[in-house]
Amino acid sequence: MQYGREKLRLSGRYRRIASLCCLCVMTWTSACSSLLEVETPGLVVSTALNDPAMAPILVSTALGEFECGFNQWVPTVGILTGEYWNSNAIVDGNTWAALSFQINTFPGTCTSNTLTTTGFGFYAPLQTARFTIENAQTILGGFTIAQVPALAEDLAQLQVYDAYSYLLLAEGMCSMTVNGGPMISRAQTFAIADSMFTKGLTLAAAAGDADLTSMNYVGRARTRLDAGNTAGAAADAAQVPLNYLKNAEYSVAKLDRENRMYLLTFTNLFISVAPAYQNLTVNGVADPRVPVKNLAKLGPDNLTTVWQQQKYLGSATVPLPLASWKEAQLILAETSTGQTQINAINAARSAQGVTPIVIPAGANMDSVVTEERRRALFSEGTRLEDMLRKKIPFPTGLNHKLATYGPTTCVPLPLVESQNNPHLSGITIPTTPF
Repeated sequence: MQYGREKLRLSGRYRRIASLCCLCVMTWTSACSSLLEVETPGLVVSTALNDPAMAPILVSTALGEFECGFNQWVPTVGILTGEYWNSNAIVDGNTWAALSFQINTFPGTCTSNTLTTTGFGFYAPLQTARFTIENAQTILGGFTIAQVPALAEDLAQLQVYDAYSYLLLAEGMCSMTVNGGPMISRAQTFAIADSMFTKGLTLAAAAGDADLTSMNYVGRARTRLDAGNTAGAAADAAQVPLNYLKNAEYSVAKLDRENRMYLLTFTNLFISVAPAYQNLTVNGVADPRVPVKNLAKLGPDNLTTVWQQQKYLGSATVPLPLASWKEAQLILAETSTGQTQINAINAARSAQGVTPIVIPAGANMDSVVTEERRRALFSEGTRLEDMLRKKIPFPTGLNHKLATYGPTTCVPLPLVESQNNPHLSGITIPTTPF
């Protein structure tokens, strides 16, 4: 069986990525224009990549793979955490929406058809991104600055995106493997991400790149918050400059470069904002952090009334936020107390045009911050780890389609990994955070 671009054997997939995505087929034209301002030539032979002139192609291809993975991550987190309801009739979409254990049959794939791709599953795309980035790092490591004047910048970019790949996989997966290796826990994966962001800070400093420095600080702060290192998270979050924002960028130049959230909510009406995110208000007015519109029409399943997100508007080129000052402020809010905490909440609110918070007497501040994160980071791919970290219950019973919710919280390793990785033979694959 074959799942779009993914084959059954992931280890073989990794080898193909080395020979195809990083060594043969370079087609990320839009990624090049937005990230590196270069034109991709299309098809090149593997030996040509030993030419330092190919460095920009290697980097833009690798970062394009990450943006594909992040394109999968955001809607998958949305459907798993109840930000969205499934409003299509396609089997894999309903499987994810019901939190079924059978999601282990869907490793995920990049968009290949805008009319039918539901967009859920992130494991294979993020693993592809991770491998492609690391392969590019290896090749670029053989060049000199004399050969590639932008080498320091290239390596710094690859490092921070590699770190983000590990971070997202740690947040989403119950357990992990790397390159067909043994199973590792979420804690171990967070530790890898932490060390990678630390190295990323060194490389960004060497490149003199303040933007990448800030991106590393946001990523490491998030990683340390996830791992329970609140002091480290607070220290890193405090380093992020006012109004910093790093987006993942998309394009209509190629199908798998189109923003998946836009495709799912505008092009196809495949997902609908869930009731818990409808009609949210602040001081009696609509909360601008969770903009939603009731289309008063049924989705393709002829059952679900579509409430359309209004956060990602315009076209399939709209970017997805990856790292921001707003997120850093919310990390500070979770890791501080007293007026410092209130100031951080209000800073994040101000960034989204929301009035300062009024704390009710006797309020549980942990719950207050969790709610602020739920709204401020709506549909940005952070809710899954929030629910796992805060032990927020996942739904049980029947969903709106009368399907019984399964046990999924974190995502178990897909069958393509567990059945083909020799290190996992005879091992029980965790279905809860490991």
